[in-house]
Amino acid sequence: MPGESPARCAPVPERVQERDLARTRRWIADAERSEAERLRCGQTRPPAPDWLIELGIGSGRAPVYVHVRGCRMAKNRPHPITDE
Repeated sequence: MPGESPARCAPVPERVQERDLARTRRWIADAERSEAERLRCGQTRPPAPDWLIELGIGSGRAPVYVHVRGCRMAKNRPHPITDE
């Protein structure tokens, strides 16, 4: 019909495919943006502390263990400390 946009005159299957393509392009753009943000956050993360101290349970919370960076035993209640 005269005066209608070319997209409106397209057959239904073509319009469906164009809509699906636009949605896929949005998904790709969102995934790329998310990946870029994840990489940027990973680069700005501070380095892991050299030492961790694990505190006990209870109100006094006395130190129980001292761990080095990367120790697999430091799981429950580690807190970063300096070597000073």
